[in-house]
Amino acid sequence: MTTHLPIRPAWTCGGCAGEWPCQTRRRELRAEYDRAPVSLALYLAAQLVDAAQDLAHVPAGHLHYRFLGWTR
Repeated sequence: MTTHLPIRPAWTCGGCAGEWPCQTRRRELRAEYDRAPVSLALYLAAQLVDAAQDLAHVPAGHLHYRFLGWTR
């Protein structure tokens, strides 16, 4: 069980206080969804939708990269 879960509404990491998903959580997610990249993208897209509501002041491009861009 990871401690690197999002703390809302700031979307910071509960494990290291960085922006969620932090580097540690990204590594964990890559391992967890190793053979299911589309499922990973769908999960992160759902998180992005929730985060966009909480972080309306953050530019959309930054949120897109933060939640999805690193998965490429």
